[in-house]
Amino acid sequence: MARVMLVNFGFLLLVMICFGFLSNTLGQQQDDDGDDDTAVYIVTLKQPPFVHLFEEEDLKQIRHRHQSPKHGHTSKFKPKLQPRNISRKRHGRGRPKRPPSIAQTHDSFLRKTLKGEKYIKLYSYNYLINGFAVFVSSQQAEKLSMRREVANIVLDFSVRTATTYTPQFMGLPEGAWVKEGGFETAGEGIVIGFIDTGIDPNHPSFSDKDINSQHSYPTPKNFSGVCEITPDFPSGSCNKKLVGARHFAQSAITRGTFNSSEDYASPFDGDGHGTHTASIAAGNHGVPVIVSNHSFGNASGIAPRAHISVYKALYKSFGGFAADVVAAIDQAAQDGVDILSLSITPNRKPPGVATFFNPIDMAILSAVKTGIFVVQAAGNTGPSPKSMSSFSPWIFTVGASSHDRVYSNSITLGNNVTIPGVGFSSPTDDGKMYKMVSAFHALNNTTSVDTDMYLGECQDYENYNQELVSGNLLMCSYSVRFVLGLSTIKQALDVAKNLSAVGVVFYMDPYVLGFQINPTPMDMPGIIIPSAEDSKILLKYYNSSIERDATTKDVVEFGAVAAIEGGLDANFSNKAPMVMYYSARGPDPEDNSFNDADILKPNLVAPGNSIWGAWSSASIDSTEFEGEKFAMMSGTSMAAPHVAGVAALIKQTYPNFSPSAIASALSTTALLNDNKGGPIMAQRTYANPDQSLINATPFDMGSGFVNATAALDPGLIFDTSFEDYMSFLCGINGSDSVVFNYTGIDCSSNNSSRISGFDLNLPSITVSTLNGKQVFKRWVRNIAGNETYNVGWSPPYGVSMKVSPAQFSIGTGETQILSITLEPTKNSSSSSFGRIGLFGKAGHVVNIPVSVIAKIVLS
Repeated sequence: MARVMLVNFGFLLLVMICFGFLSNTLGQQQDDDGDDDTAVYIVTLKQPPFVHLFEEEDLKQIRHRHQSPKHGHTSKFKPKLQPRNISRKRHGRGRPKRPPSIAQTHDSFLRKTLKGEKYIKLYSYNYLINGFAVFVSSQQAEKLSMRREVANIVLDFSVRTATTYTPQFMGLPEGAWVKEGGFETAGEGIVIGFIDTGIDPNHPSFSDKDINSQHSYPTPKNFSGVCEITPDFPSGSCNKKLVGARHFAQSAITRGTFNSSEDYASPFDGDGHGTHTASIAAGNHGVPVIVSNHSFGNASGIAPRAHISVYKALYKSFGGFAADVVAAIDQAAQDGVDILSLSITPNRKPPGVATFFNPIDMAILSAVKTGIFVVQAAGNTGPSPKSMSSFSPWIFTVGASSHDRVYSNSITLGNNVTIPGVGFSSPTDDGKMYKMVSAFHALNNTTSVDTDMYLGECQDYENYNQELVSGNLLMCSYSVRFVLGLSTIKQALDVAKNLSAVGVVFYMDPYVLGFQINPTPMDMPGIIIPSAEDSKILLKYYNSSIERDATTKDVVEFGAVAAIEGGLDANFSNKAPMVMYYSARGPDPEDNSFNDADILKPNLVAPGNSIWGAWSSASIDSTEFEGEKFAMMSGTSMAAPHVAGVAALIKQTYPNFSPSAIASALSTTALLNDNKGGPIMAQRTYANPDQSLINATPFDMGSGFVNATAALDPGLIFDTSFEDYMSFLCGINGSDSVVFNYTGIDCSSNNSSRISGFDLNLPSITVSTLNGKQVFKRWVRNIAGNETYNVGWSPPYGVSMKVSPAQFSIGTGETQILSITLEPTKNSSSSSFGRIGLFGKAGHVVNIPVSVIAKIVLS
């Protein structure tokens, strides 16, 4: 991904493919290819998929049909699941005839509908949704939409990719890991599925020969995934740690965007992003992190003994497409993963009745029904309000925060001014001051700025006079071309070495705003000054120290001197966590008109800034980490797998927890204060973000910062069922036909109810418009011992609040209903926030954020 890319955020700037929704009538298709209007469509049929043939409790039995009888029952259901959802004709004599598979049914339907016409069926979806992806013209799509069997047709759309120390910062070694029996067993038996750019199976983070554990990896009980075998992903790539690996690229191949030399038609990771995220959640414990011959400690995943299954649907050169992602989700659910981690987001908000109605979110809803907990990155589109890219209440959305480890580098100038910067480099000799020479002032006689405006970036040593640079510090400009991958730190360092420079100083172009500049490995003294204001201080000192010839104006003496302090040593004194400026913010947009949903997003924040993770051996995504086994990246892509790892620990502790129970445990135990005891702060601007800090609100951080240890003992649980989510979807104005088309459920039937988002039994209350007094209900279930709780609350500004009862006693397994009355005291359209706390006498604390946007006082 070294093209148009925010390298350190882990997402592509892709051409945005327009969404187009069809519901038995076909809207106008956007023609992206001139006269050729063929495109990939995702077609959903009215006949329900496998998961909607069973109730939620039945699906739990099916998922655990191989589980030992000690849990109280065995399943009476023994469905024969289809293998990979790509239809292939099987030949052979002597085999008994079997009923046609769903894939064969889809093939027959297409043949009958498009008689004699050319089309390409890419996938059959049969587990979470009943449908297929097909490459057809708009006229053929029209034919398909008119068939009575068809419920919905959606134009395929593009998606994008959105730790040596963070386990310690999260308190795992002394907390959550101890409760699980130590790192040697933390996460064992739990399978985390990753929909990402694949994995490098040769990395030691994914070996099942864990030298730091005394016992071998077990085989996960309920998992049935397989490992694809290809020339670049040969037999033996998978093991008891990496238990499954597949790739999905039919939509990309059909479009002609797939580059086999870069993208690898296999689960192998040619990008690095997927390898990185998998290691954050479940990488082995104690793997040495050595980058550019420097040691940065030992790495560990959050659930180091969890198993990994990879579903590659994102690629280095183009990102990904929904048709491939849905196929990956469908397969992961069939395989039996316990947790699903998606560090991906759509390139734009889905149009239509509501953002929740899109193929990816609806497939995930079916996955949640089967018992899979799904975590998704919030997106790197902050800090603007309503910048959220993960929408639905059944998906656990994670924003990015800092942690307290910082690799500090600095440069001390000859005028005794010290400027902070970044860069994994050694210092100049014993603090000795060296002359600084700007690349613009070191040009040879044949080079002119008039012919090359990028000479300040130090990318070609032939442009410079070695006599002027040798033994000095070379000053180079860091422009947006470095962000785009057109210029690289590594090339500038090579140029400096060829010119015999002592080190390199990169100053920031004033037009580079809103980009996270991570520390970069440097094999010589060097520093990047990420602040444009600090860069001005450097340049002012430099320019005031040079002497010019009075006649020619040529520089005749370089008077500015400096010493680079080096950036290999970590500093752990920073105030943290802090919500990063790029982390997407709420409120959750309900539709493309930016109406607000009554749903809290994000759900939580977790470490996402400057995260060490495993790196693919073939990745050239970041030239600075090319050939390295580890890389440092930032983004909500890095935050989501932290929570996926914690979810695996919760699932290991409570095997029968539903996805909503896991979400509740994570949310109600979240931290509200930083490591210094103050409130968690949030960055608010791209430029100088540390100077724009304000108290974080639930629209910045959700319920707070992930607290792994407390999440393993939450006390009380808020549970939400699939039927509750359906009632919520039916409650959206104008949604009846869309709900039926996606799920086959009739909102107007006697068995269907309609509720608003704020009526869902979530561990938060979010009200987009509080129109007079309203009463909200929540119920909690006690999973701990008998306990008495006192209830406290602080109302949002402009709102009066009362919670009843103010105290309650609750036994193990019992439930308690809470009534929350909210009434506006003044008219306002500005968001305000409050909080409810349930304080148990045995030490459990349950945190419930309350958010009210518009307030209307009724006279």
